[in-house]
Amino acid sequence: MNTDDQDQFDDLPEIVQENEDNPITQLEQERDEARDKMLRALAELENYRSRVNRERNEERKYASIELFRALLPIWDNISRALEAAESSHNLDSLIEGIQMVDKQLLTVFAQFGCERIETIGKPFDPNFHASISQMPSNDYEPNTVIHEAQAGFKLYERIVRPAQVVLATANS
Repeated sequence: MNTDDQDQFDDLPEIVQENEDNPITQLEQERDEARDKMLRALAELENYRSRVNRERNEERKYASIELFRALLPIWDNISRALEAAESSHNLDSLIEGIQMVDKQLLTVFAQFGCERIETIGKPFDPNFHASISQMPSNDYEPNTVIHEAQAGFKLYERIVRPAQVVLATANS
């Protein structure tokens, strides 16, 4: 081979790459397009994840807003009852006002799935009750709740707070 022939071969890769009909050039373009699509898809996925996390955090942050909207009228009523108690020394009206607030509060609890645990006369259940004492009783069977020291509540099926109870024992 003479040097002129060799110079022709040196130019060959450039010619091959410049030719758009060349399968290598087409494959390189397809590869570049596929890589570009993949990078865009990964960027979109990351943006989606960030948006979902941001929305989830915001939902958690404000999840209790409806509860507080429901509780605010109760707070208003407590404030009114306190004002009325300060201006009027009528104990009966104060008691009546507090009973109304108690009823209103239990209604709001129920709206949000929170219910008071029934206790008096029920058999002791460690899933719902915490025994704080025992007393002899002729009126109740042993291990029956005869007094509630502190109310218990459950949110749907989960215990928020067990009821603190006193249990009956056999009279000796």
